[in-house]
Amino acid sequence: MLSARSLFQEIVENDDSFQLFCSIAASGESQGGWENGRIAALVPDRMRHLAPKIARHGADEDKHGRIFHALLRKRGLPAVPVPPETDYTMLLERRGIGLAHEKLRREEPLTEEDIVVYLAHSRVTEQRAADQMDMLVKHFGDHPEVGRAIRMISDDEANHLAYCHEELLALVRAGHGRTIQRVLRDSALAEIGIYRDVSLAVMAHMGRLLRWPAPKAAALAAGIRGMYAYERFSGWHRMVGLSMPRRRDALGGVPTGAPGYA
Repeated sequence: MLSARSLFQEIVENDDSFQLFCSIAASGESQGGWENGRIAALVPDRMRHLAPKIARHGADEDKHGRIFHALLRKRGLPAVPVPPETDYTMLLERRGIGLAHEKLRREEPLTEEDIVVYLAHSRVTEQRAADQMDMLVKHFGDHPEVGRAIRMISDDEANHLAYCHEELLALVRAGHGRTIQRVLRDSALAEIGIYRDVSLAVMAHMGRLLRWPAPKAAALAAGIRGMYAYERFSGWHRMVGLSMPRRRDALGGVPTGAPGYA
């Protein structure tokens, strides 16, 4: 029977698939860390109060990248190149979602609208990340090799999502509501398509590494396409709503460490 638990168990137990999984995850987190670090450095003067939280967001994502590299080292495995078709962050940028890397490489301060776009885009992608980590914690939170890492990352992702909700609601009150709703909708509809494409690509690579029979690969691909159809029809709405989170000022403190994952 195909299930998220059985699939992830299969991936974790095989060195080649585990190596690719951790390499993809580490690359995405490291890119996110760089992006947030640049945004924190370029925040416009009127929004400088957000810079420490944006920097903390980036520091957390850098930490997650180190955690995935540490998991590889514990097995004696090097990171491998990430296939371009599995690079979620790069594909989002190519679709114009979020802030372009070219803009972030400049030394010019960002605009207030840039920060609105960044937070709205983050609210969408952090929803995906939080949902994925919730699922992994449910099935693998007690796994002897990866459970502790999964729980740490999941807690951070919950903080990131709460921070996006809280700061976007403040910006709604400041008069940016229409822009926020437009960017949230555009980001969500683009993200679900990119997530489908990346998921299909990742599963194709995993299938080759794990020698999945054609019927199993076809069933997984059909499941991914079915999830996309649901999200395109109505599921994307969960990615655009805003509500005050239970975790207030979630990124207001100093970054938490990752003992054992240096």
